[in-house]
Amino acid sequence: MKVIVVSKRTWISILICVAVLLIGLIVYLSASGGDDAAVEPTMARVDSYELNAIPALSRFVPVYRVERGDHVLALTIDAAWSADKTKAILDTLDRYGIKATFFLCGVWVDAYPEMVKEIAARGHEIGNHSLSHPHMNRLSAEEIRNEIVQLDDKIEALTGKRTNLFRAPFGEYNDTVVSTVRDMGYEIIQWNVDTVDWKEGRTPETILNAVLPKLSDGSIILSHNNGCGIETYLPKLIEQAQSEGYRFVTISELLPEGECIVDNNGLCKPKN
Repeated sequence: MKVIVVSKRTWISILICVAVLLIGLIVYLSASGGDDAAVEPTMARVDSYELNAIPALSRFVPVYRVERGDHVLALTIDAAWSADKTKAILDTLDRYGIKATFFLCGVWVDAYPEMVKEIAARGHEIGNHSLSHPHMNRLSAEEIRNEIVQLDDKIEALTGKRTNLFRAPFGEYNDTVVSTVRDMGYEIIQWNVDTVDWKEGRTPETILNAVLPKLSDGSIILSHNNGCGIETYLPKLIEQAQSEGYRFVTISELLPEGECIVDNNGLCKPKN
């Protein structure tokens, strides 16, 4: 057995180091305000901010849900790959008299231009989902603008209209993404109810059991145009929501008119 002998001078040095560390910890906790402030130590916390406002230090948040009291929901459908289920989705929406918001990616628009035209012709809203489906939080402001503008040029050429809504690929964003998008005059839209229908093995029953209990006034539902079982779960989701008194609207119809505030949980509400 090896025995380590520590001299008196070494013990004194150790005690001094421990004391310095304890003093530093006390000072840090006093300055940070304890456990509450330690939740987000690297970014300033704000209760809310006006859309398009850019404070010097803030955390920008997209719209996840809208404050409503009239039992309305928005169904959003992201399209970034394949299109074999899109016609069935459109037929289902027609059957129930529902208008959805489709967020289209540039590669999908290039691959299925006639389907883009049909989505618009059937009266659905189209949003921008970026030109190349990149990780937006790795891009500069100029690169972000290029992704949005170049895709809108394509959408306008096919439908005659530009978009005013944006959804970031992978749901990824940072302050640069959100502030750049809003400076361009778009609103950035997330979701608070996720079908997770992109994941292999998800059954319609699994999706419905996860989604239906989460529905509430002003909810934004995320689906995908080629999602697992969407031909089966979508009609049942719509029927159950309608039986509970919900009405489906587009994102533009869901958002409040005039000036809005988005709190740090992503709840969008009218500015009082």
